[in-house]
This record gives sequence, C-alpha cells and structure tokens, in this order.
Amino acid sequence: MSHRGPKPPPGFSYLQPTLTALSNELRTMVNRSHEGLRKSESNWPIIQITNQRSRYVYDMYYLHKKIDRKTYDYCIRQKIADAALIAKWKKGGYEMLCSNYVITPSNYKFGGVSICRVPKSERREKGEIQDPNTGCTGCASGDVVNGNIFGNKYGQRLAGIQIAREERRKKKELEDAKNAAANPEPEDKPVVNEGDSETDDSDSDSDDDFGPARPAPAEAWGDNEENEQGLKLTSQAEEGEEEEEEEEEGPSKKKQRN
Repeated sequence: MSHRGPKPPPGFSYLQPTLTALSNELRTMVNRSHEGLRKSESNWPIIQITNQRSRYVYDMYYLHKKIDRKTYDYCIRQKIADAALIAKWKKGGYEMLCSNYVITPSNYKFGGVSICRVPKSERREKGEIQDPNTGCTGCASGDVVNGNIFGNKYGQRLAGIQIAREERRKKKELEDAKNAAANPEPEDKPVVNEGDSETDDSDSDSDDDFGPARPAPAEAWGDNEENEQGLKLTSQAEEGEEEEEEEEEGPSKKKQRN
C-alpha cells in the first residue's frame, strides 16, 4: 500500500497489512462489472469498505489503544480514515453511523433522514430494511446487536478480529513452548547419504532452487469464531471507554445528564 506525501510513522506498519487488503478489495470492487445492478447499489461496496477502513483506524486508536496519535493523524491526513464520519461516531446516538449521507436532510424528501437511522421500535414496517444509497441495514444506536450494520464482511470489526488473532497466536506460542520444555526432543544425528556429493550441481526439484516462497497475501476478514472474539474484545473496549468518560465527567455532570 503506497501513499504520496510524507513518510508514514513507524506505527503505521501495524495497520498496513489490513489496510492493503482493504485497498485491494476496493480496487476490485471499483473495476468489477456493474451489469444488473442499480446505480446506487453498485456503489455499496465502495461506501461500505470506506466505512470499514475508517472504523478499523478508529477502533485501533480510541478503543484498543494499539496505535499512537501520530499514526492516527497520518491516516486522517492521507484520507485513509474519514475524519467527518469519525467525528460523528464520537457523538451520542451516532456511534454506528454508516455514512454522513444518510443524516443530511437535503438528500431526502421533506428534510428527513434515511430509514436506516430510524430505530426498529419506531418503524412502520417491522421487516428487514436496507438503505438504497449505502446498503445499511440499520445504524441507530441500540439496534445493532452484533456490530455489523451491513450484514456482510464489510461490516465486521477488523480491529477486534486482528487482536483476537494476535491473542490466539500468543496463546499457541506459549502452549508450544510449555510442551517443548516438558517433552524435549532428542538430538537428531546427521544422516549421511553416500550417493550424493556436497558439491552436486545436478538439477533438483527443491524449492530452494527458486528462492524463498512468496508470503501469502494478508487476509483482512475473519471467520465466524474470529468475528465473535473480535466483537467481544471490541465491546469490552467500548465499555472501558464509557467508564473512563464517566470518571472524567465527575459527579456533577453525571447528575445533569441523568
């Protein structure tokens, strides 16, 4: 993933694999055939990937504290994350907002908002809905049970998935280290093959002849188990952030808010 302008800060390397995967996905969606799709529907993946990319940076900085301010500001300046959308996420009632488009009155008849902003309890139609411009299935606070407003992989909380993977990898490394310490392997004796020469220049099918294997591309999206773990970590981080905000407010502001 290349960016014009200033050199990215060191902390950006932590985000780069996932951001690269999202950029590649965005490029694929832009270049795909739109045959059979409505004009607005063809833009859904672009809007949804942009939302997911901003949410990834937001969660890594504000919730999970995995990147520093310099890295966060760099993502904002380079338009990797949508500053206007993130500003709305910080306000009560807009924590899961899909796009600023759906809350702009001039975009809708009678100066209203999108159906996805209406709480389920206040909707006339009780079935499933989807905003025609973003594909959002509902981003009103309190309605999003599983944290996925699009109902697809672009609605997954990638920061939580990444951290869940890291924790699972660390756990496995610790288990492997304990097993290795408990069951040390005997030293292998070198095997001498008298038929081969140390300076044999004959053709070989070994992978070493072609250099090291290329690493597999970074996979941004997780399976069901990883998504559940990621959501759990994200919800815990959100609860911790709410408690910190209440402590900073003090008792006087709490009474006013209640």
